[in-house]
Amino acid sequence: MSLLRVSGLSKSFGGLKAVDDVSFDLEAGQLLALLGPNGAGKSTCFNMVNGQLRPSSGSIRLDDHELVGMRPRDIWRLGVGRTFQIAATFNSMTVLENVQMALVSRERKLFGLWKAAGSWYADEAFSLLEQVGMAADAHRACGVLAYGDVKRVELAIAMANRPKLLLMDEPTAGMAPKECNDLMALTKRLVTEHKIGVLFTEHSMDVVFAYADRMIVLARGKLIAEGSAETIRNDARVQEVYFGTGKTFQAHAALDDHHDGQSGRQGALQ
Repeated sequence: MSLLRVSGLSKSFGGLKAVDDVSFDLEAGQLLALLGPNGAGKSTCFNMVNGQLRPSSGSIRLDDHELVGMRPRDIWRLGVGRTFQIAATFNSMTVLENVQMALVSRERKLFGLWKAAGSWYADEAFSLLEQVGMAADAHRACGVLAYGDVKRVELAIAMANRPKLLLMDEPTAGMAPKECNDLMALTKRLVTEHKIGVLFTEHSMDVVFAYADRMIVLARGKLIAEGSAETIRNDARVQEVYFGTGKTFQAHAALDDHHDGQSGRQGALQ
């Protein structure tokens, strides 16, 4: 049985149908990329899964739970984590404290004035930082970290909830090529080790082709293609939607690592 099952999902804003009868599923331990040009409906779809938008119709099931109609907080408590395009951490707090805050929230604890909170869940927080390679920076303020390291801390925060499903909104946005690869390789390892399902949006085709197990492509609110990297790369509808003839799409997919720093490698789907 699939971890996540989306069936007949639609969302209208007045006369505009932003998402139109979209269905897909996601298995545990799998990375599924949600792709589409601007205006395709991918952000709307993503936010419906997270509970930030309520669908006009359709079903979103996580295991045996129907998510439609639930608040984002309640969806989070079912084991749905999220990272954002712009990393969300408390800059004035240490790396360790940021993860501790997530653990305190998970356990629904309140800080008592009679007890110092600095020791709460410190061991578990430190273990999560070890998993993302940030243990050596545990006592540094998040505000002084390089952006790639902040994204690692954000991943540890998301993992604090022991998620079954992780939603990642453009995880490599604003990152250098090496940082992109390092973060996605780390994500892939954690997904495999913990059997987490990941649904992610991404503008870098290099990241998508390198790390996604499957892809789904939206255009004007409709699902137009799904499958492996090879299937999507050779799909005539995808080529037409993105690049007219598809020649640019195929050329971009064939670029080697020597071109990582060139602007053509980023924002291919913008």
